[in-house]
Amino acid sequence: MRAVIQRVTKASVTVGGEQVSSIERGLCVLLGISVEDTQKDAEYMVRKILNLRLFEDESGRAWSRSVMERELEVLCVSQFTLQCILKGNKPDFHAAMPAGPAQNFYSSILENLRSAYRPDRIKDGEFGALMQVHIQNDGPVTIELTSPPRTTDPKQLSKQEKQQQRKEKTRSKGPSESGRDKWGPRSKEDPDTSSGAEGDVSSERET
Repeated sequence: MRAVIQRVTKASVTVGGEQVSSIERGLCVLLGISVEDTQKDAEYMVRKILNLRLFEDESGRAWSRSVMERELEVLCVSQFTLQCILKGNKPDFHAAMPAGPAQNFYSSILENLRSAYRPDRIKDGEFGALMQVHIQNDGPVTIELTSPPRTTDPKQLSKQEKQQQRKEKTRSKGPSESGRDKWGPRSKEDPDTSSGAEGDVSSERET
């Protein structure tokens, strides 16, 4: 599974000239489901979307809070073209999951996001429709994310799962606990580099 995650000041989806969903500050997530994806890939994406530290904390320190900790919104848009494989200059989409099963899979991801966070904070576009996605990128901040490849070695799989659980166990809490400073100073983890140019960058995509 592939995702393009953008920190936004606002984002919306329009279908046939009518706005079907919108958010103010938060994340816009373009999500591409492959024919090989399983529930493990969905669980990985849900954890990462909700726990990526792309926002500042209350004192203005960058890269310190997740969308869930800040109680912001998430707009998800199904984007099968992220599974594109180029054959010369022609895009090929055979790696994408077919529309029928993909719609059910995508709906389950939305439900997992809503159950792990807050239903009113998770918005989405219109699956299978020709959408105009209006994104006002904040930063700009854009993260490309791919679910990790699976291993057939049971010992290695167990090790990977334990490592992932240790990394994510404190990041998957609900908003009632997420705002507390229970993790202590994070200055050693914070990158020293800037996010890049300041200000908003507006873009429009059609899927």
